[in-house]
Amino acid sequence: MNGILYLEDGTVFAGKGFGARATNVGELVFNTSMTGYQKILTDPSYKGQIINMTYPLIGNYGVNEIDYESGRIHAFGLIAKDIAFHPSNNKSVMTIDEWLRIQGVPGVWNVDTRMITKKVRDEGTVKAVVSTEGISVDEAKRLCRQTSLRQDWMKEAGTAELIHRPGPGFKVAVIDFGIKASILKALSAKGCDLHIFPYGSKAQEIMAISPDGVFLSNGPADPEEATKGIEAARALIGKVPMFGVCMGHQILAHAFGGKTYKMKYGHRGGNHGVIELETGRSAITSQNHGFAVDGGSVSRSGMVITHRNLNDETVEGMRHASLPIFSVQFHPEASPGPNDSGHLFDRFMELMKGGRG
Repeated sequence: MNGILYLEDGTVFAGKGFGARATNVGELVFNTSMTGYQKILTDPSYKGQIINMTYPLIGNYGVNEIDYESGRIHAFGLIAKDIAFHPSNNKSVMTIDEWLRIQGVPGVWNVDTRMITKKVRDEGTVKAVVSTEGISVDEAKRLCRQTSLRQDWMKEAGTAELIHRPGPGFKVAVIDFGIKASILKALSAKGCDLHIFPYGSKAQEIMAISPDGVFLSNGPADPEEATKGIEAARALIGKVPMFGVCMGHQILAHAFGGKTYKMKYGHRGGNHGVIELETGRSAITSQNHGFAVDGGSVSRSGMVITHRNLNDETVEGMRHASLPIFSVQFHPEASPGPNDSGHLFDRFMELMKGGRG
């Protein structure tokens, strides 16, 4: 198949197609991870996005039955310099080409991913068309102009009904904006009794189970659009310990009257340096977000900034000055450091041990 990546400014990257014969319009982003493409593609936070991988070879270890963050691919497309059609790994059950074909997701390879990355870095995240159906440049241009990018994917990225995952420890209410399986696994490893609530659940419904704590998950798109999630988080302030990650961190900012803003091209990858301001401790973190918290807007509401990004000094964490509430922008369940941030789950356990005061 022939493949095409069309950018809204008229730039065209012509390459080879793989995966499904399909055409999608989405937000073009880049990810700097050297491994983990299966987890990346199945992370619900990538819903609506076309991922350009900066690492030049993708698919070399195939697709296995373990490395899933959800039940399906959420990304709208995959761009790569080179694709391995004959993987080498004893856990592999299919090639990345076969997997994308089954999932109905188009991919384009044999393009200059370094140039694509530099373009996104220079001009910011852009709307793009990825196609393996042989469409013309004019057709791609028309589709790009006529398609609006959704900013409320979190409303359907997570569970549609309440899910209970029993555990012997603290009862945790998880508000699901598009949670990664790895986060649930990390909470379960601490013995948590998980009650996973769908988007739109009200604070009264959550408090009806008498949780020891509330976890606000990651998820895709613009946090400002998650109005019902913000409403629920605001109503829970002061009633129960809370821990937010990624989108959950941004939701908490809005719940306290703060603001978020769209970043030029976001942070996506497993090599982002973060510093904890109170201890001077640094960490290598995994990140996936296109929005950031305005530090000044939350500082006026009792929140204390705890972490900053070492590259651009954006807000990476915060806590309330007196309430058992904290959050981080990065993903503590991931292990690029390899275990730099796992202690944050222990901190959540300590807050729940201290009760709701």
